[in-house]
Amino acid sequence: MTTMTEASVREFKMPDVGEGLTEAEILKWFVQPGDTVTDGQVVCEVETAKAAVELPIPYDGVVRDLHFPEGTTVDVGTSIIAVDVSGGAAPEPAPAAEQPAVSRPAEEPKTEGSGRQPVLVGYGVATSSTRRRPRKGPEVPVQQASTAIQTELNGHGAAPAAAPAAKERPLAKPPVRKLAKDLGVDLTTVVPTGPDGIITREDVHAAVAQRQVPQPAAPVAAAPAPAPAAVSYDTTRETRIPIKGVRKATAAAMVGSAFTAPHVTEFVTVDVTRTMKLVEELKEDKEFAGLRVNPLLLIAKALLVAIRRNPDVNASWDEAAQEIVVKHYVNLGIAAATPRGLIVPNIKDAHAKTLPQLAESLGELVSTARDGKTSPAAMQNGTVTITNVGVFGVDTGTPILNPGESAILAVGAIKLQPWVHKGKVKPRQVTTLALSFDHRLVDGELGSKVLADVAAILEQPKRLITWA
Repeated sequence: MTTMTEASVREFKMPDVGEGLTEAEILKWFVQPGDTVTDGQVVCEVETAKAAVELPIPYDGVVRDLHFPEGTTVDVGTSIIAVDVSGGAAPEPAPAAEQPAVSRPAEEPKTEGSGRQPVLVGYGVATSSTRRRPRKGPEVPVQQASTAIQTELNGHGAAPAAAPAAKERPLAKPPVRKLAKDLGVDLTTVVPTGPDGIITREDVHAAVAQRQVPQPAAPVAAAPAPAPAAVSYDTTRETRIPIKGVRKATAAAMVGSAFTAPHVTEFVTVDVTRTMKLVEELKEDKEFAGLRVNPLLLIAKALLVAIRRNPDVNASWDEAAQEIVVKHYVNLGIAAATPRGLIVPNIKDAHAKTLPQLAESLGELVSTARDGKTSPAAMQNGTVTITNVGVFGVDTGTPILNPGESAILAVGAIKLQPWVHKGKVKPRQVTTLALSFDHRLVDGELGSKVLADVAAILEQPKRLITWA
């Protein structure tokens, strides 16, 4: 039995709650130093580039210290909370100079005797290294011991030598690595432009081209330029909102999608009067008791039927392998506006669901998004998306593809409009649909067939039966 106090303290590190995420912002602490916690208890809420997530603590004990205040962005793998698992009250922290043990990397927290890693429900701890983005602003000192040692060394007039940084393994797929090897390119010198810092074939070719450009002679050292003046603005006339979290990730994804995938958008205006009547009938059907039934439900089903009739539209583009990947499943994304920005969770295997099951999944997706509880997993691996701009009174739009997907359907407002029906002009329920698709994957004929099928089903919803 050890007598060291530090042996009873467990450090809980910021986990990778998604796939390759490098940092998260602490939104709210639910505990304070001195509070008792139990295995599985949620201790804080964090926001990543994909969603807000609650973090459970993986052991029992008493909170000893919260290492970061709310609003701090913390790297994955950094300890955020210390818990005394000895069963006693939180001990007083020892003076900094007497804590050399904290300067070494903290061990991965485990439950005593179980050996399991701390994980979120449904997520494991990432084991692969990821390329971290450079942090903005000064680093936050989290180890008082290192500060004390630095002060002592400075007092003797000696400064510690900086340890060489370990070079991280560049992120690149096997075909890209082979290309770099064949061309004699060191991947550690290549600037990545792919998603999540992945090196693409174009990046390798760019590095070769850069290597062949004659380098200019080194300029004569000049006097350092004066530091730029601090930017100021009138706070009574302007408000500045930091771009971070979900909104920052969405902006980067949309820019990448817009300038990577060649977009084509087609439009069709359709009489959906019969679909609206069917919606009202389904609301009275006992099979849909307690479920949310609305036009989006039948529009989603119409798109799924259209994809089944035109399966090549459900695909993705593999840039590294130079292959088109046709998906035999449909993970149907539904764009949702939330207080934290636009997110696109998707219904897994939507193609295999009955209409009541699809209604249940849609209801759960929307309510979870509104509560800000959408998990990162719910927003991954989508294949096609629907965005309902009609709820804002908008007739239609030209939607941007969700990255990695082949198509996105925009649904406009459904309004009573004059329409020629059976040879006479009558007021009918009319809407405009817009389908954007990746022209590398989907040519004009295929895109037109998909959009025409969706319109035909909404005009005559009995086709949900005859075409199924």
